[in-house]
Order: sequence, then C-alpha cells, then structure tokens
Amino acid sequence: MLDKNTAQDVLFEAISLGADFCDIFVERHKSKNIQVLSSKVHEIKSGIDFGIGVRLIYGTKVLYGYTNRIDKEELIRVTRLLAASEKRSAVHEQKTFDFSKAEDIHPSINGINSDVPDQQKIDYLMSIDQSARAHHEKIEQVRLGVGQRMQEVEIFNSEGLHTEDTRHYCRLFAMTMASHEGEQATGYEAPGALTGWEMSKTIDPTKMGEMVAKQAMTKLFADPCPSGKMPVILDNGFGGVIFHEACGHLLETTSVQKKASVFWDKMDKKIANTCVSAVDDGTMSNYWGSINIDDEGMPTQKTQLIKDGILTGFLVDKVGHLKTGHPRSGSGRKESYKFAPASRMRNTYIEPGKDSFDDMISSIDEGIYCKKMGGGSVQPGTGEFNFASNESYLIKNGKIDKPLKSATLIGTGPEVLQQISMISDNLDLAAGMCGSVSGSVPTTVGQAALKIDEILVGGQSNG
Repeated sequence: MLDKNTAQDVLFEAISLGADFCDIFVERHKSKNIQVLSSKVHEIKSGIDFGIGVRLIYGTKVLYGYTNRIDKEELIRVTRLLAASEKRSAVHEQKTFDFSKAEDIHPSINGINSDVPDQQKIDYLMSIDQSARAHHEKIEQVRLGVGQRMQEVEIFNSEGLHTEDTRHYCRLFAMTMASHEGEQATGYEAPGALTGWEMSKTIDPTKMGEMVAKQAMTKLFADPCPSGKMPVILDNGFGGVIFHEACGHLLETTSVQKKASVFWDKMDKKIANTCVSAVDDGTMSNYWGSINIDDEGMPTQKTQLIKDGILTGFLVDKVGHLKTGHPRSGSGRKESYKFAPASRMRNTYIEPGKDSFDDMISSIDEGIYCKKMGGGSVQPGTGEFNFASNESYLIKNGKIDKPLKSATLIGTGPEVLQQISMISDNLDLAAGMCGSVSGSVPTTVGQAALKIDEILVGGQSNG
C-alpha cells in the first residue's frame, strides 16, 4: 500500500532526528453491516477508511501521529512535527528492509470482497427472526444483524521490518425482547470469528432464534434473586468475561509498567488456587480474537499467564518490554491507524479442569448458577468489579432449581482467583469487544464452568 522508498525515507528522517525507534502502520479498512428490525431490513451500511500512523520512540517516551495522506512530504511533515520537542542527534543507524509475510493461519473463504449476495444474509437473519417469534407469543421484538469487515495492514519499522496482513472478520448478533404485564426481559447472543460469511454454516439460525427467545422468556417469569455471600457457579463461554476484565487487564504491561496492577511484582508467585491455569492465545484457528501478527508486526503466539495458580507471564508489547524487561508476546494491538499500539488480550481463557459439572452443582446446598454473564464495570489497578448475570438459577440442595432475575456479582479479580475451587472440562469461548488505551479490539473470553466458593451476590431478595 505504501511505496517502499517512501517508507525508507520517512524512517530515515525519524532516525536522523534522534529517535531510537520508528514504525509506520498503514491500514485500509472496509466494512458492511446489515440489520433487521421488526421483521424488515432496517439498515444496510458500508464504509471504507484509510490512514497511516507514525510512531517515534525516544527511550521509553512514545510520540504518535496519523494522517489520511500517503505522499512522502506529508509523512515527513508528521514525523518532524512529532520529533519537534525531542529532536536530537542521530544515535542509531537505519537498516534496510527485510520483507516477511506472516503465514496465514486463519484463512477466510467468503470475506467482504466475495460474491455472497446481501439477500442470502438477509434470508439467514429472517430465519432467526421467524424462529424467535415462533418460540412464544410474548416475544414482542427481535433485532438482528450481521457485520463483516476486512482490515489490510502493512508495517515498516526502523529495525528493518516490512510485513503485511489481511484480516477478515464476521459477527452476528440477535436480541429479543419479551413482555408481560409491564415487565420486560431480553435475550442476546453475538457469535463472531476471524473468518468470512462461511461462519454462518456453523450456526443453525433456527436454534439461534430459539436460544435468544428462551433466554428472554426464562428471565421474564423468573423469581427475584437472593443477595449475600454465597457459592456461585459460572458457566462456560462468556462466563470468562470476569477473568478478562478483572484479571486479564491486570496482566497487560499497559498497567504493569506503571505499577498500577496488583500483580506487577508477582511473577512466579502464587496468585490463584492451584486448580487455576490461564492462557492468552492468538494462534487459535479463526477465533474472533486471533491474529497472524500483532500491530507491531510480531507473529502471534500462545502465552501462559497462570499455571497451577502461579503467575507465569504477562502480555507485553514493545514499549512494555522497554519499561519492564519482560519478553514481548505478540500482543501489541490497536483499533486502527488512529491509535498507538498497547499490550492487549487476544483469546483469553481459564483452562479446563477435571471436575464434572454435576459434581460442582451437587457440592452446593444453596447458591447461584450463572448460566449467561452480561456486562459490568471494573476498577483499573485493583480489579474490583460488579457484573450482571443475564441468566441465573437458584441452586438448592445440590440441584438446579428455579430461574432467577438478573444477579450481580461483586468482588475483586485477585480474590476470585483464590476462591475458585473446582473447574469442569467443558471449555467454551465467546466473542466480545475490548476497550482500552489503544481503542476497541476483537477479543475472545472463555472458560470451562467453574465454582467460586464465596462471592457477594446482589439481588432483589434477602432470601
């Protein structure tokens, strides 16, 4: 996308102005979204964006700027503007480029540039709509969508790197609303993958419609949730959002380098129950949070974060490495050319254990089974959180009892890691979007079902 000679000249300019390091991030982004509302096509929207980001590093200080123009004069102007406050004599030598294209371990067939007609996608969404509405007469509204995008990136840096990658994303969403005597409840699913429209072949639209309708109906007639400290079982898949938010962010050098994480000095120390092992893996084939290379041009990898309760690794980008000395993990990610990269999660999950789901349920006299987690908030640095459970059930005398209205789980990431006592073998993962200092990026959360011995539950009833 960017002329190699132009890139060479821009990088030479940065090094001649005394920068220790410079990289250029070139991005072309195409997107298309189709939405269905009230059993009709509500919106078809597409877009194209292009831009170039330039990053200069002086010691550990980062200077970043971007432009939508591709000519050499503009890129050198941006570079000089960034260097104006730090300009000094050159101390590094600019290297010649060594082009390397990463192996595509996440192939796509029907990306956004394929000839799959819009009507095929609309018909698929309508099948979900019909299935959801047929589930129960109290399903009053169904909102559906499919989004596809293609991100082409090219990266040059002053160490001689020149590489490129193309990323195809596809994501569905289905939301239902049920209503009865003034009460409303919703159901929601949003699977996604680093792939093209072929993802739809792995998801039965009839079953997806039934699933989101059943979620809404279950909550609509549920009993109030009890409150207080009690044992809780978090189901697999999106249950992993608590680990992602309350613990995963504390393992990124974005917070570790500032000593803003409670784990910054805990490497090789016990931070969780011995049954807990956790991984962040960008190599998982076609998963939503996977990548071939990160946004600094480094090939992705699998990073062991926790092993048998011991902290074994952090998520480290280039600047994080410079500031902490921890090895880079191929985790430098960003939303677009408008952001400088930072250490970010990819596919983050607690590894499966050896306990059975039935044994976990039977071990609890009275507690809560959170089948489907929702959103929440987290305090950076400490991992203090509160998360809503969108679908919950009472556990009574070792059995799953009646459904409950939304429960809220309140605690801290470090405390929860110590309170996990049982982990099942039914690992599952779920797609989501993660926001941080470098924008919003696709990430996957996950876990097998697990038991937390005690956590504060906020509900509508005192029992």
